[in-house]
Amino acid sequence: MKKLVLMLAGCLLMTAAAFAQAPKLGYINSGELLQSMPDMVKADNDLKALAKTYQDQLETMSKELEKKLKDFQGSQATMSEAVKEVKAKELQDLQARMESTNQSATEKVQKRKEELYKPVLEKADKAIKAVASEKGYDYVFDSSGGGLLFAKESENILDAVKAKLNIKAGATATTTPAKP
Repeated sequence: MKKLVLMLAGCLLMTAAAFAQAPKLGYINSGELLQSMPDMVKADNDLKALAKTYQDQLETMSKELEKKLKDFQGSQATMSEAVKEVKAKELQDLQARMESTNQSATEKVQKRKEELYKPVLEKADKAIKAVASEKGYDYVFDSSGGGLLFAKESENILDAVKAKLNIKAGATATTTPAKP
């Protein structure tokens, strides 16, 4: 009977030890987190205002192009060939200016988006890592995108894999792969 009790106690201890060694996992929906951050709401509103400014400018240019095109088509029959060429060139130039403005606006909005989002994303990342460390999580996953947001540095096996492959610590490949 004592042996049975000792075996049962041993099994319970081994089971408890196995559970104690299991990594602690957590998850978060980063999209939901970002949407709830006042800094992100402000950044989105600033971007919308900037985009609207450019949109208004493009609408004004579009109306100008439409008016000039209508005027050109209405009086084309009475124009000399030289005047037609000048007016057609004006229309082409205005169209090119609109395309250039549109491209420039898109680039500027994208650049501003990166500027506005960077500190918000860094703030969220810092908070996620702080909570993960405080709560003792080994890994935190993003449920909205499936990516790994946090991992204990002690779980990084890069150096061990490099050693297995006989790669010196800190070494990086400097040659380009051969073309097939």
